[in-house]
Amino acid sequence: MKGKFFVDDSGPPLGHMILALGGFDGNFVWSRIGAEFPCGVSVWTLRLLPALGGALCVPLVYLLTVELGFSHLSALGAALLLLLENSLIVQSRFMLLEALLIFFMLLAFFSYLRFHNSPSRSGQFCWLLLSGVSCSAAVGVKYMGLSSYLLLLGLASVHSWRQMGNRAVGHVSGAQSAVSTEGSDPVLTACSVSLQLSVFIHCVLKVLCLLVVPVLLYVFWFYVHLSILQHSGPHDQLMSSAFQASLQGGLSRITKGQPLEVAYGSQVTLRSSASQPLPCWLHSHKANYPIRYEDGRGSSHQQQVTCYPFKDVNNWWIIKDPGRQELVVDTPPRPVRHGDVIQLVHGMTSRLLNSHDVAAPMSPQAQEVSGYIDFNVSMAAQNLWRVDIYNREAESEVWKTIRSEVRLVHVNTSAVLKLSGVALPDWAFHQLEVVAEKLQKGHGSSLAWTVEEHRYGTSQEQKEREAELHSPTHINVDRKISFWSKFIELQWKMLTVKQEESEHKYSSSPLEWVTMETNIAYWLHASTNAQIHLIGNPVSWGVANLSLLAYQLLAMVYMLRRRRGFKDLPDEVWQRFVCLGFVCVGGWMMNFLPFLLMDRTLFLYHYLPALCYLHLLSPALLEHVSRTLRRGLGLCASAVLVSIFLSYWYLCPLTYGCPELSANQLLALKWRDSWDILYRRR
Repeated sequence: MKGKFFVDDSGPPLGHMILALGGFDGNFVWSRIGAEFPCGVSVWTLRLLPALGGALCVPLVYLLTVELGFSHLSALGAALLLLLENSLIVQSRFMLLEALLIFFMLLAFFSYLRFHNSPSRSGQFCWLLLSGVSCSAAVGVKYMGLSSYLLLLGLASVHSWRQMGNRAVGHVSGAQSAVSTEGSDPVLTACSVSLQLSVFIHCVLKVLCLLVVPVLLYVFWFYVHLSILQHSGPHDQLMSSAFQASLQGGLSRITKGQPLEVAYGSQVTLRSSASQPLPCWLHSHKANYPIRYEDGRGSSHQQQVTCYPFKDVNNWWIIKDPGRQELVVDTPPRPVRHGDVIQLVHGMTSRLLNSHDVAAPMSPQAQEVSGYIDFNVSMAAQNLWRVDIYNREAESEVWKTIRSEVRLVHVNTSAVLKLSGVALPDWAFHQLEVVAEKLQKGHGSSLAWTVEEHRYGTSQEQKEREAELHSPTHINVDRKISFWSKFIELQWKMLTVKQEESEHKYSSSPLEWVTMETNIAYWLHASTNAQIHLIGNPVSWGVANLSLLAYQLLAMVYMLRRRRGFKDLPDEVWQRFVCLGFVCVGGWMMNFLPFLLMDRTLFLYHYLPALCYLHLLSPALLEHVSRTLRRGLGLCASAVLVSIFLSYWYLCPLTYGCPELSANQLLALKWRDSWDILYRRR
C-alpha cells in the first residue's frame, strides 16, 4: 500500500495485510463507497482470499461438528446451514474481513478439539500449535476474534482442570502407597510418574501454544505493519507528535532538523495530548472575549486563547525567562528544565499567556485563560507558569521537542492549563476552549502538552520575529522512537478512536440482528434494479433462534433433574451435551452480548460470527433429541432443510445481484417492512 501508515478501529492490521496479498498496489484511493474501480485494479484477485476463507468455513463446520462428538449426518446438516446462509455468502464475496475472521475462529476450535480428542496420536501438538496460531490470526483480523479466543482458553482451562483431577493418576498413587509398607513397586512408581509428567507436559504446552505463541504472533503482526508502513498516511493526525515525526514525510518533513532541547527564547507550537481524535494546538488571535457571555456572566475582555485544529501561524508561542526581556536564544542556549518558571509570549501579538480568578466561558468551574491586556483596571497580570515534565526520567530532565509531555501549572492559582474540548460560540470562530483547572489525583497525560514545531528565536523586533517563524534552524536530531512505544500507542488509538459516523443509514442495534429486522445495501446497478443486500436466510435464522432457546430450556431441565438425583443421560452423553453448549451457546454469547454494551455504530455483519455458532448448534441439538423421537424429528428436519433451501433460492437475486428483478418482484422480496429494498419503477 505504498507504505502509508493507517489506523483501523476495527482491529489489528493482519486482515488488511491478507487483503493486500490479493494484488493491491496502493494506486487506488478508497475515497468513497460505491466508487468505480480503475481499469488496472483486479477486483477478482482482491476478492479471492475473502471468498476462499468463506468457502473453507463450510468444510470446517463439518469437521468441527464431528470433533464435538456428533454424527456425520449432523455435520452435513451444519455445513448445509452455512452453505445456504445468504448473509455469509454476500459477506464472503466482497473485500471484507468477516469471512476471514470466521474462518480462523472455526479453525482454532477444530484444531484444539482434534488435539483434545486424540491425545495419543503422533503429531498431536501440531494441532495445538495450529489452534494457537489461528487464535492469534482471528484477533489479528478483528478484535471481535478476542471473544472466541477467550472462550477457547476457557475450554482449554476446563479440560486441564479435569485432567489434573483424573482418577487414573490417583488410583496409581493410591496403589503405590498401599504397597509402600511392604516395599516400593517399580512398575506402579513408573506409571505414577509417567501420568503426572504427562499432565504437566500437557499443561505447559497449552500455555505455550495458546498463550505465548498467540501473544508473540499478535506483536509480530504489528511489527510487520510498522516496518512496512513507514511513510506518512491519512491517519497520522490521530497519533502523537513523536509517532508522526518517526514517519517519512508529513510531520517529519516539518520537524526534520529542529532543535531537540527547548530553551529560553525558543519559538514553539504546543499540541494538546487530550485532543481526540483530531489534534489541536494552543492558539491565540486578535479578538477578545465578549464583555458578557450569553448567560449574563462577565469576562475579563482580554485576548482569546483557544485550541485550533489546523496548522496556523497564530499557533506559535515564545518561551520567555520572567527575569529578562529578551525573546531570543542565548549562545549557548539555556535549556528549560522540569520545575522552571516561564512565561509564554504569543508570537504574532506579543500577549503573555495569562489566567486569573475569572470563570471560563463554557466551563465555569474552571478558570479563563487569556492573552493579557493591561486595561488599567484592578486586574494584575498573572502570567507565570511552572514547567512540569510528566514523563521525565529525572528531576533535572530538560524539556525536549516532541518527546516531553509537559503540564503547565499556573503559579498564582496552581491550576493546570488544559483543553476542555468544548467548542466556543461564533465570537471565537467555534474553536476549542482552553481553561486552567485545579490539578486532581488521577489526572495524567490528558493535561499534557507537547512541543511539536520548534525554532530557536534570533530576532527581538516584532516584524523580524514574525518573518522568522517561517525560517526553521537546521540541527540534525534523531526522531526515531522504539517499536514498543509505537506498539503501545497504536493499541490505545485503535481501542479509543472512532472513525465511523455516529449515525448511518444502515446502522442497527444488536436486538434487531436476532430477528433480522435490518439489512444493508451493498451494491446497486447504475441503471437497473440489479442489487446486492446483506440479508440473512430468514428460515435458518429462525431455526438458529429456536435452537438457542431449546438448548437453554433442555439444559435447565437436565440440571434440575440431576440435582434431584435423576441422571437422564449417561456421563459420556452428558459431557458431550455440556461441551456443545460451552462451544456453541458460549460462542454466541461471547460474540453477541458485548455489543449490547458498546457505544459505537453497529451493523448487521457484526452478528455473523455469533450466528455461525448457532448454525453449528442446530443439527447437533437435533441429533441429541432424536434419540427418543427419531421418526418424527427426521421428517421435521427434512421439511426444515427444504424450507431453508427455498428461502435461500428465493433471495438469490439479492445475494448475487442477478437476475435483475422488476419493481414488483423486489417488493415481493420485502418480507419485513423494515428492510430497505431499492427499486426503480419503469
